[in-house]
Amino acid sequence: MFTGIIESLGKIHQIEQENTNLHLWIGCGFTHELKIDQSVAHNGICLTVVEINDNLYKVTAIEETRNKTSINYWKVGDVVNLERGLKLGDRLDGHLVQGHVDQIGKCIHISNQKGSWKFTFQHDFTTNNTTIEKGSITVNGVSLTVVNSNLNEFSVAIIPYTYEHTTFQNLKVGDMVNLEFDVFGKYIAKLYHNKS
Repeated sequence: MFTGIIESLGKIHQIEQENTNLHLWIGCGFTHELKIDQSVAHNGICLTVVEINDNLYKVTAIEETRNKTSINYWKVGDVVNLERGLKLGDRLDGHLVQGHVDQIGKCIHISNQKGSWKFTFQHDFTTNNTTIEKGSITVNGVSLTVVNSNLNEFSVAIIPYTYEHTTFQNLKVGDMVNLEFDVFGKYIAKLYHNKS
């Protein structure tokens, strides 16, 4: 489990393909604290540390992960949001995040609000994933509050601190992002659709 509060930015140093798997070597400020078999969220994708070599660590994305996330779009030199797993007893400053990406979304609009930024994302509503205004959403691993909610799109407001300390500063219109919808909302939606 995670909280959606980003600890650090990581840089992708190497990408290797082996059959349908992708192996990624990443460097960040807490690499020296990592242990083999530890879970780290990378732009919202929970991946397991499988190897550590000096200031870099390696994670592997299998075909299922590649099919459900934006990881196929990543390139050497890209920067990703990182968060280590939640410790029991820690403050929950974001919301409960599983690190299981529900689907990919697309950034369709960015607006400078003179003190904050408004980002709008489009997603496939036929998957029964939904947002509500003032509800929680995770975009590339960042816990956010929904500002506007429509059938197949939603907007979030980004404060300067979040903009400066996450990959939102690099996000452009047309970029693909990982979306994890609120876990409680998903259960409620599933119950509702099962009764319909």
